[in-house]
Amino acid sequence: MPELKSLHKDAIPAALEKAERYRLLNEPGEAESICLDILHVDPENQHAIITLLLALTDRFEKGYGVSDTQTKELLTRLTSEYDRAYYSGIVAERRAKMKLRQNTPGCRFQAYDLFREAMSCFEKAEPLRPSGHDDAILRWNTCARIISRNNLVPREPEEPIEFPLE
Repeated sequence: MPELKSLHKDAIPAALEKAERYRLLNEPGEAESICLDILHVDPENQHAIITLLLALTDRFEKGYGVSDTQTKELLTRLTSEYDRAYYSGIVAERRAKMKLRQNTPGCRFQAYDLFREAMSCFEKAEPLRPSGHDDAILRWNTCARIISRNNLVPREPEEPIEFPLE
């Protein structure tokens, strides 16, 4: 691969706008590339980390493999406890929606578990939220409604297999 060119620091705000625009155009790969360029120059840029995380989760719907390792590493780079909890919920919610659309055996149970994981994250984020910022509540309610509309239920616990003593 040819050596990548470095973005100028003063170009970061415009690059972030472009990354967000590409996300809105359903072009997560382009948004991801821009965010990686920003993070190469400014590794702690929280806006770029969040945009990259969202671009990766946008790819769930496109069937691209996005590893848990990638998303978890980005989540650990977020400096705000609220952001870590909230965006952990977003990742789980988007994985749940992907599982629900797969409609294969066991996916409905996995979707339920992921929605509940997302709701737990949103509950952690709620008391940490900035004043007037109720996104965690809105996301929690969305997950609850999806569970209800789709009649999702937890997996029944399996009965332990008992072996006779000889």
